[in-house]
Amino acid sequence: MTLMSKAATFGIVAGIMMATGAVAHEPGNLPNTPAGKAIKARHDNFKQIGAANKAISDELKKDAPDRKLIADNAAKLKTLTTQIPSWFPKGSGPESKLPTDAKPEVWTDPAKFSAAINRAQLEVSRLQQLAAAGDLDGVRGQSRAVGASCKSCHESFRVPRN
Repeated sequence: MTLMSKAATFGIVAGIMMATGAVAHEPGNLPNTPAGKAIKARHDNFKQIGAANKAISDELKKDAPDRKLIADNAAKLKTLTTQIPSWFPKGSGPESKLPTDAKPEVWTDPAKFSAAINRAQLEVSRLQQLAAAGDLDGVRGQSRAVGASCKSCHESFRVPRN
């Protein structure tokens, strides 16, 4: 098996795992209440972030990545990450008794949560600037920094997934 086919196989397996995880954690039918609407919107918005990240990652694996596609998705990430604070209104956490992956710490430690969001926004802003400039090597490196900021936030503020 060549290195390229190993990479392709890994990418396919990773994609299947991501898709399976996304389906397994769908919020289902939530009530038409402020908390239900917030949880559903939050879930949908994070799926958009995941899709934009995946589009960038997939494109970077190609021999001739589409710089415009990468720049467009980086811009989408920047727009979405600036909105994250509004996705966690009071009352949309575990206390709502509705299915959510958000830990109580989102609301009980708002300074730490805000710092994590600020870090993600900073890393995504850098990614967007590099992508807009067409700097593929810079985008590759910065994508790792974005991923690390996402992981850090997930570890602190999202219920672990099986």
